[in-house]
Amino acid sequence: MVKEGAAMGRVVESTREWVQRSFASQAIIETSDLSFYYGDERALHDVTLGIPAEGVTAIMGPSGCGKSTLLRTFNRMYELYPGARTVGHVSFLGQDLLRADVVALRRYIGMVFQRPNPFPKSIFENVAYGPKVHSLVRSSALKDHVEESLRRAALWDEVKDHLKKSAFSLSGGQQQRLCIARALAVQPQVLLMDEPCSALDPRACDRIEETIRNLAQELTVVIVTHNLQQASRVSDCVAVMLDGGELAEFGPTTSVFESPADERVADYLQGRFG
Repeated sequence: MVKEGAAMGRVVESTREWVQRSFASQAIIETSDLSFYYGDERALHDVTLGIPAEGVTAIMGPSGCGKSTLLRTFNRMYELYPGARTVGHVSFLGQDLLRADVVALRRYIGMVFQRPNPFPKSIFENVAYGPKVHSLVRSSALKDHVEESLRRAALWDEVKDHLKKSAFSLSGGQQQRLCIARALAVQPQVLLMDEPCSALDPRACDRIEETIRNLAQELTVVIVTHNLQQASRVSDCVAVMLDGGELAEFGPTTSVFESPADERVADYLQGRFG
């Protein structure tokens, strides 16, 4: 597998070298002629792309273009909506994602939503819940596992003396990082993030962005954002969706922002629509 053996402490090359290597390697998630429907309404139109196994991929575009819908196909979250269906192919590490066991799939492809959604439990139990359900660690190792997950989400130092408190006692930014820790606790290979900063203040957003960049050195991160500046700051490659659910452009972030091949993408990046 592409991600097996990826060491947390590996030396990260320059952004350009990192992106070039990512595009040269096997994609971790691939779609081919993917269309998506909410009932009779078509939300994605023949999307074909490959998400590199390393770094951060940003999906951006104007409101209603299907970027969140595309993200939700990657762990079949759309199945929660009656009448939703896909046409086409989606694979995860070469396996048919649409036929996989959905519970197992969502362990390996975790998701963080636009608004923090902690469980009505303590801070500790929020993070411990997944490892308990999936029997990932022994009871004797659970405390250390929770600590590690909170550290990876850059939250441990702020909550280590308050683990028994309700998750709802945390600020919005802290709750979002708790949700990231909860997702990390089941040891995913991919972390999907649907506009994770849209409900947060700038300072909390900075912490989330820093966390995203750190996490990208050990797993695949795919983020939906409507914020062009955020996409340019945190991502290594970017997919630009346009109205009608069309993938207009996909490539290294620097190339897309500086010299987009599609004139419509250039108009979008210059603020002429969207």
